[in-house]
Amino acid sequence: MAAGYLMLSPEGGLSRYLAEIRNFPMLEPEQEYMLAKRWREHEDADAAHKLVTSHLRLVAKIAMGYRGYGLPVNEIVSEGNVGLMQAVKRFEPDKGFRLATYAMWWIKASIQEYILRSWSLVKIGTTAAQKKLFFNLRKAKNSIKAIEEGDLRPENVKLIATKLGVTEEEVISMNRRLAAADHSLNAPLRADSEGEWQDFLVDESPNQETMLADREEKDDRSELLAEGMKALNERERHILTERRLKEEPATLEDLSKQFEISRERVRQIEVRAFEKLQRAIREAAKAKRTGGGTEQVAALPAR
Repeated sequence: MAAGYLMLSPEGGLSRYLAEIRNFPMLEPEQEYMLAKRWREHEDADAAHKLVTSHLRLVAKIAMGYRGYGLPVNEIVSEGNVGLMQAVKRFEPDKGFRLATYAMWWIKASIQEYILRSWSLVKIGTTAAQKKLFFNLRKAKNSIKAIEEGDLRPENVKLIATKLGVTEEEVISMNRRLAAADHSLNAPLRADSEGEWQDFLVDESPNQETMLADREEKDDRSELLAEGMKALNERERHILTERRLKEEPATLEDLSKQFEISRERVRQIEVRAFEKLQRAIREAAKAKRTGGGTEQVAALPAR
């Protein structure tokens, strides 16, 4: 899958690129499904091209969330485009998910790997917890109104360390490194450049068309999830909800005590329930599509 037409050129300018990708139409669910089938079954390059270009705005939107790490935004977008192409290459439309839902994780992973490779000559962190700290520290500071602090107060350090599962020393160190890398919006991109960081900022407010499409997609996913849950018995629904649908999942130990069964038995029930739910959602989505509706399948994390 050729990537040349997706790579950003600093000479071309980010603003022009963002304007150009708005010319690519967004796909209806049925169009997306048929194009994905053509690519997967016949390696139709034109179908893959349409799938990629219709999601370039998604990449740009995600990339803008990573513009505070002192790296050129055009390069971040380019890395996100690579992740998008990997997602299109591996996308399986018959599993029921929309491409945007599947591609989001590939895009973020590609961007994050690029940032971790490029942000510093010294490795930021090798553990999952350290990477989580790197990409979530600003959000955690903002949630406790500490975004303007230099060195964090001890109570805030402790709170963030507990929330993100790292040591207090790691929070202090990472905060100082990120603070040192923050740029004024009026600072030049490079010493030999007239461009400023604010030149890369765009209006991220979604238009009414995008908001309506997102709301309809969310409603459809919720409807299919509710329909799929009907295939489970009460215990299966409870375990699956606690393990896969909660922001802070319950442990196998907690559920084993609650139902007075072994942890392995809880795990088996969870796996079986998840498989039953997937089958039920696929059947409901297929029935909805056959009946003239759209197919939107709720995405559950495969923990």
